Amino acid sequence: MLFPQAQVVVQLKVGKHVDDQVSSKMIGSENYKLNYDKLRKENSGLSAAQGGSNKVIWRGYMSTEYYSVEIAGLKRDLRLFEIKPGLKIAILNILGDTELVQACAKELSEKLKDTQYDVLVTAEAKSIPLAYALSVETKKPYVVLRKAYKPYMGTALKAETLSITTGQPQTLILDEKDVEMMKGRQVVIVDDVISTGSTLQGMRMILEKAGSSVAAEAAIFTEGDRAQWENIISLGHLPLFTE
Repeated sequence: MLFPQAQVVVQLKVGKHVDDQVSSKMIGSENYKLNYDKLRKENSGLSAAQGGSNKVIWRGYMSTEYYSVEIAGLKRDLRLFEIKPGLKIAILNILGDTELVQACAKELSEKLKDTQYDVLVTAEAKSIPLAYALSVETKKPYVVLRKAYKPYMGTALKAETLSITTGQPQTLILDEKDVEMMKGRQVVIVDDVISTGSTLQGMRMILEKAGSSVAAEAAIFTEGDRAQWENIISLGHLPLFTE
């Protein structure tokens, strides 16, 4: 598994990585330069603890908090978003980022080359560009599970899951036109980020109803408890952030 070189961009307070157990620190704009070297030194052991080339570099800015990553040879700043008091996640939004989508699809296709499967399946909506680009790379068809039912979907299959960003239930729907095609198929589930596993479980439920078998599960990033996602084919891992 590849792990991105990481960089956290903070405003006044540096949060703690739940995954990496980095201690919270207060950084004021006046004494930032005095703290900078100290913080880098304290966190210099992070790379070895993560088992890869990861390291965290702390930078002070009077702006939104970001977590910077290098993935598939590209660098991106991911905004930190508070999903509940005291807990933030790094938001990966690949919509419109063609360069990143294509680079990630190319690397994931390489990781999937020894997997036997027939179809790629993803859930609406942010991971659709990734499924499309991966379909182009692998020459495999892809199916999108929708989140809102339309009359033209006919006798569709449904499963309910929970959104990590909204905290609200959401429904995943397999269009009737795709149900017959999915019978007996080997499937690779594709997502941009696999975090709580709720969406993943919803997709598994629908695929089981459709008579499909899951050959593998792939994502750009896993998130949270790294050990929980050891079987996921991914390009990197995102920590959670607490204050």
